Amino acid sequence: MANELGKRFRCDNCGTEVLCTKAGGGAVTCCDKEMELQKPKPLPSSD
Repeated sequence: MANELGKRFRCDNCGTEVLCTKAGGGAVTCCDKEMELQKPKPLPSSD
């Protein structure tokens, strides 16, 4: 899996969050497990 610039990852075990600052190959790991890619949070409406 290629890591994309600006993507956030979270460890389900300890709660550590990581922001990808440089794109590249490989997997982001923590606590000997691959970290979960976080989904973007919706922005509030500006109506």
